[in-house]
Amino acid sequence: MNQEVEQGYRMHRVLSNLNRLDVNRLDDPDRERIETARDLLEDVSLLTQREDENGPDTPTDS
Repeated sequence: MNQEVEQGYRMHRVLSNLNRLDVNRLDDPDRERIETARDLLEDVSLLTQREDENGPDTPTDS
């Protein structure tokens, strides 16, 4: 697996794990940290996605 694919996979796994957390059981500062982490990972994910021949708005299977 090349480094770019491996990094994308790791970001996806971290984001998936954050989305599985039951934030209702956390206190307010931890909820805020989780929300911030999710937002940052989603932003990075959007920035690092490759554009395919159909353009940047084409949905992907990942």
